[in-house]
Amino acid sequence: MASAPWIAALWAAALVLPLVVAAALGVTSVPRRPAVDTSIPSPDRPAPRLLLLLAPLTALPALALTAVPDAALEVPWLLVGTHLHVDGVARPLVLVSALLYAAALAAVAWAGFRGGRGLVAFLLVCHVGTTVVFTAGDTATFYLGYSLMSFAAYGLVVNSRTVEALRAGRVYIVLTVISESAVLAALILITASGGRVVADAPLAVAESDHTALIVALLLVGFGVKAGTLPLHVWLPLAHPAAPPAASAVLSGAMVKAGLMGWLRFLPLGEAELPGWGLALLVLALAGAFLAVPAGELQGDPKVVLAYSTISQMGFLAALVGVALASPGLAPAVVPAAVAYAVHHALAKGALFLGVPVWSHHAHGARRWVVMFGLGGAALAVAGAPFSSGSVGKYAAKNAVEGVQLGGVDLVDLLPLIATGSTLLLVRAGWLLVRREPDSRPRADAELWAWLLLVAAGIVVPWAVTDRWLPLTDVPGLAPVALWDATWPILLGLAIAALALLLSRRHLLPGWAAHPDGRALPPGDLVVPEERLARVAGSVAGSALTGVRQVRDRGVDGLRRSVPSAAAGRAHDALEAGLSSRPGSGAVVVLFCLALITAGVLS
Repeated sequence: MASAPWIAALWAAALVLPLVVAAALGVTSVPRRPAVDTSIPSPDRPAPRLLLLLAPLTALPALALTAVPDAALEVPWLLVGTHLHVDGVARPLVLVSALLYAAALAAVAWAGFRGGRGLVAFLLVCHVGTTVVFTAGDTATFYLGYSLMSFAAYGLVVNSRTVEALRAGRVYIVLTVISESAVLAALILITASGGRVVADAPLAVAESDHTALIVALLLVGFGVKAGTLPLHVWLPLAHPAAPPAASAVLSGAMVKAGLMGWLRFLPLGEAELPGWGLALLVLALAGAFLAVPAGELQGDPKVVLAYSTISQMGFLAALVGVALASPGLAPAVVPAAVAYAVHHALAKGALFLGVPVWSHHAHGARRWVVMFGLGGAALAVAGAPFSSGSVGKYAAKNAVEGVQLGGVDLVDLLPLIATGSTLLLVRAGWLLVRREPDSRPRADAELWAWLLLVAAGIVVPWAVTDRWLPLTDVPGLAPVALWDATWPILLGLAIAALALLLSRRHLLPGWAAHPDGRALPPGDLVVPEERLARVAGSVAGSALTGVRQVRDRGVDGLRRSVPSAAAGRAHDALEAGLSSRPGSGAVVVLFCLALITAGVLS
């Protein structure tokens, strides 16, 4: 491992510099944010302007770390001994994460300073958390980065302060707390079993007395972040609420933290867990396919893209399920999953960031550039031949060769996810074209940042696959390979054309012919869940009111039965004392002493 002083300085710059800029943006005085419109005029003072100009550049040290094979950092005095390491799995993901954050920050901070300094600050903090998640070499550091990223992302979701954004923030923070609790419990059990170092965690889980419990906690905890059914409901709410730049990193980088958690801590290759593997595989495929009709019924292109992310992450979760059930396939599945994640991160980031680019720059000569860029990113997500998406899907097909589900080969099911992706992307494109344009007179940083991301999506996945990932084969020019990548897209286009024909001939019901998100609201399952929560809250409130009424009647009866006014005052004083913070603390201490005494005497 590299341990030269300049490597340590590079690590310090990658992790400390973004936090310093974020803190400086937070302490500088700013005009009050409007209630709905998050745009803030360009700061008049030079210091805020300089900080905003520096913000995208803080991603460069993380990019530089990926150029150093096995770059590592050890800080023995931090936490229980902090260890960071850019290994073979982390290296590609750190690269695409840094590119995504740099493009998102440039689109916000450099495009006329319209994004707001709060958004920039939260993006910087999330960038540090994501980098730590991908590179952590010990469980404590991993959890620190995971928590930092997860809770800072709340600021991205509620950035606009609208009613919809605050609702999305509530759903997101509830699921985040569930995720954090499950992950923390799992990591405590893993550490107790000898998995303090991340590299030792899979074997520690396999040999633990609580393997089933740990695996269940990991699947739930990281399944929230990965958008696995039924924990996916935050994605369709968060993406339309968050600014497009935030959506790009939410869908491109942060959901991959769930994948990284599974790859780091599940006993892939160490234990055969067919039950858990089958459960994850079924949920993954259900999410991948059910996200298609849910997305088709939406009227916002960002919501449709969010459901596309759920579908694509279902593809990745299915690969993890296969490795969990068949440990012999793990050495091939892990690099295939990383290759797919690399392509998806860049392509989906380009699509989300392309939503405002289309509105602002799709006119004149720039219209063709934007059209080809968005079309190329969409084809990559669908896995078209010669696109970056074909690499990950080809590797995944080879990795799961021979695996069956219900008597059907998995290699025959996975291509149908590309058909669903095609349908969702056609829907998103249709909605985007029908949007009212908000044209800008000339190219700005938003357009250039997006073009950089599009170019990276074309080049980086191929380069990473060729040099950094141990894939045995990549798609070639054989007619069979080209047809395997083409027919799912053609099938999706044919279904879309048939739906359009039926709609034009008025053979579809109105909710299907003109979907606007009312037949199936964004978040789908969260709607009945919110109703259930309101009913439970109402029942709990009624029960609490009843308890208070019984208590009040008892107190009144006691006061009537005791004629002495002094006794009543003594009772009130006792009640007030026990209700106070010192009084309740004294009760807790006395209770603990009673338990200790009982334990000693027994």
